[in-house]
Amino acid sequence: MIEKKTVCQIVDEWLKGKDYFLVEVTVSPDDKIVVEIDHAEGVWIEDCVELSRFIESKLNREEEDYELEVGSAGIGQPFKVLQQYYIHIGQEVEVMTKDGRKLSGILKDADEEKFTVTVQKKVKLEGTKRPKLVEEDETFTYEQIKYTKYLISFK
Repeated sequence: MIEKKTVCQIVDEWLKGKDYFLVEVTVSPDDKIVVEIDHAEGVWIEDCVELSRFIESKLNREEEDYELEVGSAGIGQPFKVLQQYYIHIGQEVEVMTKDGRKLSGILKDADEEKFTVTVQKKVKLEGTKRPKLVEEDETFTYEQIKYTKYLISFK
């Protein structure tokens, strides 16, 4: 069986000097290898092909047959690595907390311990008849959430 660690080392070698980053590598028991990469400006198919060929040049099909799939972290899929938070700062995201709250807002900030989303809430201010939309920052640790994902907006 092909080792995940081996594939990660090969991908890391290809990534050197590039703005891409590794999101995930999975290797199934029947040697289906799936590599997900991402980039702040999106992933180009030509780069996926180049990485796929690079991986194939480092693995020996004579020793072990495998299936290889190289692609981008899917749009609308939950974030898997911290760098995905970084590249989506200033963009709209959806957060599902472990206590069942689902909210969307603008990803304001992220670091290794936590991230902040600016959400709009309806608040009835004193002396007004109708609730008013106000922006409020909500900060979460990564342990408090089930997922965060980028929301595509068609405005």
